[in-house]
Amino acid sequence: MHPILSDFRRFLLYIAACLLMGVGIARLLVAAELSTMSYALLFSLPLALLGGFLASSAYYVCRSLPIAHRRMVTAVLVFGSASLISGLSWLGICHGWNKVLFFLLEDGTELQITPHLSALFFLAGFALYVLALLAFDLYIAFDNMHEADRREAASRLLARDAELQVLRSQIDPHFLFNSLNSISALTAIDPTSARSMTIALADFFRQTLSIAEKEKISLNDEVRLCENFLAVEKIRFGKKLGNTFDISPDAGQALIPPMILQPLLENAIKHGIRNLPQGGIITVTIFRRDQWLHISVKNPVASEASNSAGNGLGLQNLRQRFAAIYGEQARVSWQQTANEFLLEMALPYEQDRPA
Repeated sequence: MHPILSDFRRFLLYIAACLLMGVGIARLLVAAELSTMSYALLFSLPLALLGGFLASSAYYVCRSLPIAHRRMVTAVLVFGSASLISGLSWLGICHGWNKVLFFLLEDGTELQITPHLSALFFLAGFALYVLALLAFDLYIAFDNMHEADRREAASRLLARDAELQVLRSQIDPHFLFNSLNSISALTAIDPTSARSMTIALADFFRQTLSIAEKEKISLNDEVRLCENFLAVEKIRFGKKLGNTFDISPDAGQALIPPMILQPLLENAIKHGIRNLPQGGIITVTIFRRDQWLHISVKNPVASEASNSAGNGLGLQNLRQRFAAIYGEQARVSWQQTANEFLLEMALPYEQDRPA
């Protein structure tokens, strides 16, 4: 749709600008002593509206020659021809409307359009159309930029949704299978534990589904998800699995991408705690410093590499995910010693606003 007609306020402003131009033409005619003010207004105001209508057609001329595929010679020919036609049309309308007023007015007043004045009317119509072409060309260029931004935003949204779907599918199937096997085994020997494990597993997956639709969640929500996950794993591993959460009071309301902490705990169990006969403690430390949220996850590992040792793909994916969300503002690093693995993250601090 034409940009002037697509917005009522814009349409009114355009009409007002045309009428203002008509008043300017009338003042020029009076100043040149070619007409009285009353006749000049009757002559110029309708002409200004018709001129504005002619100039608005420049939008379609610009649309017919997209900037990305435009050749200079073609553009000059098309734009020049359209401006020439507009100037001649404007000149013909001026002569025609002057004759109409002559027959309509009883006093027989008529504007004497000399060759010099005809040339001025032609040049005015020509110049007005050229300005309209430039203005609409600029408008289309900005509109294309905005459309590209909208498409990019839509692409990012689709990519984020796809990423979340992948995250949901990446929950270790072995975790689910092992949990179900543990529930099956506990049903016969410890029904209470089996019931507790079933409830914890259901809560974990219910919360996973609820946060998967969100772009960011509060740190408290992520911690609750991790607690449900650990509740299931502690029934499986018993006293072999321990954990501590050290979270500063001002960090709980921070906004973070969903499911960035739970996969780290899962890796800590899979590649660390499970391979240690005595088990170990996973330590999570989170605090705010200035405008940054610092998160670290530390867990013991076996001194000798096991068959379950990871290839670092999950950590690389985490780094790429942060790069997509935060650009260069986020940092992820990890290091492993003979008996310990430490992962550290630093994210821009964003406050969760209460509803």
